[in-house]
Amino acid sequence: MIVRSLNDIIGTERDVQAPTWSSRRLVLAKERVGFSLHDTVLYAGTETEMWYANHIEAVYCIAGTGELVNHETGETHQIAPGTMYLLDGHERHTLRAHTDVRTVCVFNPPCTGREVHDENGVYPLIIETGS
Repeated sequence: MIVRSLNDIIGTERDVQAPTWSSRRLVLAKERVGFSLHDTVLYAGTETEMWYANHIEAVYCIAGTGELVNHETGETHQIAPGTMYLLDGHERHTLRAHTDVRTVCVFNPPCTGREVHDENGVYPLIIETGS
């Protein structure tokens, strides 16, 4: 059994910062459970272009408001607490945060904690090796 709090993660290597977001990685590939779990905040007034070419991501908004643009279809969806979206088709997308948007994200395959978006908004596929 693993028990950890957000306070255990803040300020550690599991607390990953980027210009438009911060992601606290609660469960990572090294836990070997088949997914990773992240508490992510996208900062108010920012836009983040993403494309998870190597991962499936489920996102559940727990605070804040914004909008999600699906670059594959052109559709725009309002994001607010209680909204979930699933990137099951590796869709290119942009999240526009009107306020700080706090989300809980699940990735498969699991992230190692070292991933950051590249110039295309993609997380590289990093495989955790060892025990």
